[in-house]
Amino acid sequence: MSNDMKHKYRMFRRRSGVYFIQDNETGKQQSLRTKNKVEAETLLSASNEANRQPFLNLQIARTYLMGTDPKMVTRTWQEVMGKIVSLKQGPTHLRWSVAICDRAYNSIRTLPLLETRADHFLAVLANNKSSTNVYLRRIHNFALSMDWLLKPIIPRREWPKVTYGKKRAITWEEHQKIVAREGNPERLGFYQLCWHLGGSQSDVADLHAEDVDWSDWTIGYNRHKLQNRSVSRIKPAIIQFGQDVVEILKSLPESGPLFPYLRTVRAGDRATEFHQRCVGLNIHGVSLHSYRYAWAERARKCGFPLRFAQEALGHNSKAVHHGYASKAEVTVPSLDAWEKGMKDKLVEFKPALEAPREQQTAPAPVAAVN
Repeated sequence: MSNDMKHKYRMFRRRSGVYFIQDNETGKQQSLRTKNKVEAETLLSASNEANRQPFLNLQIARTYLMGTDPKMVTRTWQEVMGKIVSLKQGPTHLRWSVAICDRAYNSIRTLPLLETRADHFLAVLANNKSSTNVYLRRIHNFALSMDWLLKPIIPRREWPKVTYGKKRAITWEEHQKIVAREGNPERLGFYQLCWHLGGSQSDVADLHAEDVDWSDWTIGYNRHKLQNRSVSRIKPAIIQFGQDVVEILKSLPESGPLFPYLRTVRAGDRATEFHQRCVGLNIHGVSLHSYRYAWAERARKCGFPLRFAQEALGHNSKAVHHGYASKAEVTVPSLDAWEKGMKDKLVEFKPALEAPREQQTAPAPVAAVN
């Protein structure tokens, strides 16, 4: 009996005379399709040896790995997550701290990396949440790049496709309802600038009066999402504004932060406040990010060149791709008409409104470029 317990399988014979093997761990039985005892014992020995060899190989591999990295065998996915969070800073640190609390990861938190199979990951991804898929990929790739995994758990091409929810632009009518009901002057100015500039909520909330150049009526700022990249790769967004924005800027502080309170609020809280206002007005399917989609769609409909939109919102902005790939009806002008129109605008444009705060009037407009 003790000898059977040392092996994965044991053998027995049914009344029919046919020999069977039984898994000592699961109890699963399988016919050996023979009544000959010698043949049956040979098949039993082969089954146990087939199971024994991979086990020995794994034990040998663990022994070697522990010699190079003592934690290689015991390191869990929770430790990997904790290490990633410790390397992040600012808003990225906050996003990761929230992301790793996803309950979908509970099944693998204490699972050693070397014991992880594709089935474990597929079970985590069964909830079909895009955020779970995205962050699990990043966690997996981090462990792989640190040489904490011997090979990928799931090959790159076999990962389930990330499916994002549908996003849409906020309409002019919806925007008008929101600003008409907004009683807080700071939030009112914030929503209005989001409409005119198309910036991300964090970029707009962190604008300073010093970012406004009244000599050529432009607003320039560095994007928050690029702040951790090398300085040589950062290109500030420089957007020229018109008279509508001048009126908005008049109502905001003349120096320092344009939105002193909103810039201190977490992005998630600003989004929640906006969502509450939308619910109160029976507006659904939009968020603060919808202002970027609206800006991109407006740009496409009026024939704004794609490269200018990319400079304004970012070359990799999903809002640009969404807006310029949409099926909105657009009449494409002839190149001759466009050239003539641009020349006329450069010659005839004269700002009707003088810049406030003892600044110069605007020069001829130039499209949003860096």
